[in-house]
Amino acid sequence: MLRLTDIKLPLDHAEEALAAAIRDRLHVGQQAIRSYTVFRRGHDARKRGAIQLIYTLDVDVADEAKLLQRFADDPHVRPTPDTNYKFVTQAPTTLARRPVVIGLGPCGLFAGLILAQMGFRPIILERGKAVRERTKDTWDLWRKRNLHPESNVQFGEGGAGTFSDGKLYSQISDPHHYGRKVLVEFVKAGAPEEIIYVSKPHIGTFRLVTMVENMRNTIESLGGEIRFQHRVDDIEVETDSDGVRHVRGVALSNGEQIRTDHVVLALGHSARDTFEMLHKRGVYLEAKPFSIGFRVEHPQSMVDNARFGPQAGHPLLGAADYKLVHHCHNGRSVYSFCMCPGGTVVAAASEPGRVVTNGMSQYSRNERNANAAIVVGVEPSDFIPYDDSGSPLAGIALQRHWESRAFELGGGTYEAPGQLVGDFIAGRTSSAFGEVQPSYKPGVHLTDLAHAIPDYAVEAIREAMPAFDRKLKGFARHDAIFTGVETRTSSPVRIRRNDDDYQSLNTRGLFPAGEGAGYAGGILSAGVDGIRVAEAVALSIAAMHQAAHAH
Repeated sequence: MLRLTDIKLPLDHAEEALAAAIRDRLHVGQQAIRSYTVFRRGHDARKRGAIQLIYTLDVDVADEAKLLQRFADDPHVRPTPDTNYKFVTQAPTTLARRPVVIGLGPCGLFAGLILAQMGFRPIILERGKAVRERTKDTWDLWRKRNLHPESNVQFGEGGAGTFSDGKLYSQISDPHHYGRKVLVEFVKAGAPEEIIYVSKPHIGTFRLVTMVENMRNTIESLGGEIRFQHRVDDIEVETDSDGVRHVRGVALSNGEQIRTDHVVLALGHSARDTFEMLHKRGVYLEAKPFSIGFRVEHPQSMVDNARFGPQAGHPLLGAADYKLVHHCHNGRSVYSFCMCPGGTVVAAASEPGRVVTNGMSQYSRNERNANAAIVVGVEPSDFIPYDDSGSPLAGIALQRHWESRAFELGGGTYEAPGQLVGDFIAGRTSSAFGEVQPSYKPGVHLTDLAHAIPDYAVEAIREAMPAFDRKLKGFARHDAIFTGVETRTSSPVRIRRNDDDYQSLNTRGLFPAGEGAGYAGGILSAGVDGIRVAEAVALSIAAMHQAAHAH
């Protein structure tokens, strides 16, 4: 098979145009093309009204070797790589201690799935509830202002990605095609097949719920064990005669202890109490940059028209997205994050007395508003006013401070503080909504968001919004809505690990993984990291088994 890249065709091209484009690219007749499949389809919208589709195609041709020789200098004609997933090992017939995975977000889900598929029968511990029960608890906050600290947008089966846009693309380096494995497993679990080939696939919350359940059933059918409402409160660490620390087990909130030599930490970015426990146990952690800001909402039709012009609404384009960045005079950078076309802003708090925002879309992306986080980068040096102890957890103190402030500004009822974009730029409190109505539930309380984030972030966002408006017409419109605060863009800590075997820098058998450990950002990259770490765990167990039987 040959892989042809960068095949460009008009948005409304005829079906036979693809075959013709292949023949033109390879300079061959119709009889030379046996078959072809679409590996990837994206679009180039830089010229409004003249949007092009861009294809990557896998083509079965006659005399492949001759064609490869002829196009040896053409980077767009190459052999099709083997993207099939291959297991690195299989579990021994006797397993002294089963591996434990902490967390059932995308990272933990794929770590558990891969370990189960290799026969290691993992035990997966999730502090929250199964996804459907968790969904009911999450709606309790949105509809009744009743927060469940152990079952919410952040905690529970599926992780924070369940209540998101369900984006399944990433810019990570993936030479082993682990991302393909993630997408294939999602399709097996019920995702639409188009996620395999569209350039920016997404699945939305409702579909994710069913898929997560199906993947859980697969893990259990392969001998894995999933325990909900089992929070890990401690880990047992043993130091050997050489001074090397080893994990020997975990202690649960119900008093149970599980003996194990391999623990995957797939915590998610909001497991603050678990980070504190790991720090007390001497696991190597360090403070990590993240970002803080607001959610912004605009009419989705405005974004569609600004991005696609007269071709807005085309079924192959769907709801338009955007990605914006501005480097400010005060040295800060402001950027859009987690953009949700045709979606809603959601309450994402996990601790009482605090307000946190996030964005969510369904597969259809047909809600009235577009939303995205507009955030400013913060560095560990910015954490000092909130915690000057030098602790690697100081970023959590910054998050908690501004989340508590948002709760107060919102009226103390889990309503979020909000402000019209025009008023925020002008420095005046908003008094009424305009055409754009906020989607956040349980409600938005208009106020002055200049008191909701640090001064340097206020200054940066005020500068960035007019700059964004020059890139996307209408972005700084007066009645667009800011809702605060967005603090969970990524983990405020990194649980450092070795580059070769993925184990903690100072604790053997502990495998930090995914977004909470600082090694992923989003569903796809978290799933990929879960696969990498599962392989490392499997190889470690296999090596220990082989060494034990060698004696």
